[in-house]
Amino acid sequence: MLTENPPTSIAEPSRKKLWFAAIKPPIYSVAITPVIVATAAAYGETGLYNGLRFGIFLAVSICMIAWMNLSNDVFDADTGIDVNKVSSVVNLTGNRNLIFWIANGFLLLGMVGIGLISYLQQDWTVLGLLTLAAAIAYTYQGPPFRLGYLGIGEFICFIAYVITALGVFYSQAASLSVNALCSAVWVALTTSIILFCSHFHQVEDDLAAGKKSPIVRLGTYRGAQILTYSLVVVVGLTCGLIAFGIWSPWMLITFGSAPFAFQLINHVRTHHDQPERVSNSKFFAVKFHFFSGILLAIAYILSYYNPAFLSITGSY
Repeated sequence: MLTENPPTSIAEPSRKKLWFAAIKPPIYSVAITPVIVATAAAYGETGLYNGLRFGIFLAVSICMIAWMNLSNDVFDADTGIDVNKVSSVVNLTGNRNLIFWIANGFLLLGMVGIGLISYLQQDWTVLGLLTLAAAIAYTYQGPPFRLGYLGIGEFICFIAYVITALGVFYSQAASLSVNALCSAVWVALTTSIILFCSHFHQVEDDLAAGKKSPIVRLGTYRGAQILTYSLVVVVGLTCGLIAFGIWSPWMLITFGSAPFAFQLINHVRTHHDQPERVSNSKFFAVKFHFFSGILLAIAYILSYYNPAFLSITGSY
């Protein structure tokens, strides 16, 4: 279901804000951060780094996020769930088919880039991993699956990002390890928290469209509690991996992102039932995701030069 083109009476500054909200530039950190973290993880374990593959993967990841964001707007327009969402790209343009094909263009560019990385490696593992990740990501909103409407979108996001991060690691190290999996799980968990936060302000629209998001199922109050527990899990995972010698004590510097975590928790717990005020919670989550990821990447690089890094993982 599509809405009509926005009325011409919308003031230009407001229209610019709508386009900014529709394109969501800050969200593209979810494209950049996993690539940086997984590349640093590969370097921290093997000392290997290929700048060309890293650059291509950054471009690929941005294309894939653009594909997911635009195609999700298209699929949400089809179900009518975005009928009241003025910042939907489909609603702003009034042209569902145009956005659909632009989204597919980004997907094609992304897959070409992944194919190029595999060609340069003379190894098609990365192409296989990213094809699988894209297929899983499609099931989130894409017909006939629409699994996000069943309330398991965060699980889908988590799995897709684990596989993607493993692909990034492999593109550098040409191997996988337990450490690669741990870094992938960590970055996928922090990414999934962003998606979880995006549901708090959409409860009424989700209910009307039959979308059983986690917040619809839990309620906003319990959702805010689950968010707190999720961030505690990130801390527990970090401490546990250090305690077992899989990660270096350098990873403790990721706790430098704690102010952003507290800011996110306090914001959501205070405004969880106020859609207008909690709608920006995902951007608080983005800040935590980005800064914690950058700190983890720095820690991996420092670990390579410090004997405190205990690689008990091995490659396979």
